[in-house]
Amino acid sequence: MGIERVVDTAVHEDDPVEQAEEVTLRPTTFVDYIGQERLKKNLRVAIDAVKKRDDGTALDHVLLYGPPGLGKTTMANVIAHEMGANLRVTSGPAIERAGDLASILTNLQEKDVLFIDEIHRLRRTVEEILYSAMEDYKLDIVIGKGPAARSVRLDLPKFTVIGATTRTGSLAGPLRDRFGLIHRLEYYQLTEVEQIISRTASILGSSIDTEATKLLATRSRLTPRIANRLIKRVRDYADVNGTGYIDVEQTKAALRLMEIDHLGLDPADRNMLELMMENYGDRPVGLNTIAALTGDEAATIEDYYEPYMLQMGLIERTPRGRAVTNKAKKHLAAVKQEFN
Repeated sequence: MGIERVVDTAVHEDDPVEQAEEVTLRPTTFVDYIGQERLKKNLRVAIDAVKKRDDGTALDHVLLYGPPGLGKTTMANVIAHEMGANLRVTSGPAIERAGDLASILTNLQEKDVLFIDEIHRLRRTVEEILYSAMEDYKLDIVIGKGPAARSVRLDLPKFTVIGATTRTGSLAGPLRDRFGLIHRLEYYQLTEVEQIISRTASILGSSIDTEATKLLATRSRLTPRIANRLIKRVRDYADVNGTGYIDVEQTKAALRLMEIDHLGLDPADRNMLELMMENYGDRPVGLNTIAALTGDEAATIEDYYEPYMLQMGLIERTPRGRAVTNKAKKHLAAVKQEFN
């Protein structure tokens, strides 16, 4: 929709300030990482086992999946730190040619961690090179062209690939099978989001009271990235319109200004629900039709709008498309009274 959404779960790559702040707020150890307890327990066992054996093997390749903003990149940083390894970061769209991946792989050191964000967007020709690299730590490259071409197999150091994706269904089966540890990141509990908000406020040097923390947690869509973004916006509001202390009144005023309702929906979310209701009522709507109504891409609807709304029971998937639920209708009616 062309405007910046505070509750957008994507990192704004054209905003260096936001990127720098996100790095500053990221925990580096399992102790500092709040939430995802089941995942942390499993990873801690795997990492401790590799350290205890100390036989030159690397940690099994790790696939992290789930909705955006839940901490996949942060967890990759934590894993590398807990392993005492260097982290190399890239993304599926950034690796355009097989030669790009070959260059990355040949520059890895023993037990390095290679993090590939949006791994489902790797090109098939690139994936095929990654298969043998992940399974056998070998790199097959072709030198020369035509009849004089020959294949050379290079040895690679033992390394760990951490892949992150919001779409496991788009991942090729042979690639998915090469991951030894596959884990889904779940939405956070409200108490965990409250802890994240308190931690972020402390790092930012802001004071926030308990009631304001609880209020922000309810508007954060159970997602750390949104929680961090909201606390920064509320901090700005408190600095400009008060003493800088974040109390519940300042928080309510800031949220009202941003039009974030009590379920964490913003005007773009509500606009989508309203358009579906106005044009189709209780009938299911196809994904491409919703995208045409809102002016967004279908992938944006699927990745950034849908997951939380499904989680909250505001929309439901049917064989014929998405349908607005009665809960969503009641919510929209309540919000009209809240903001009018």
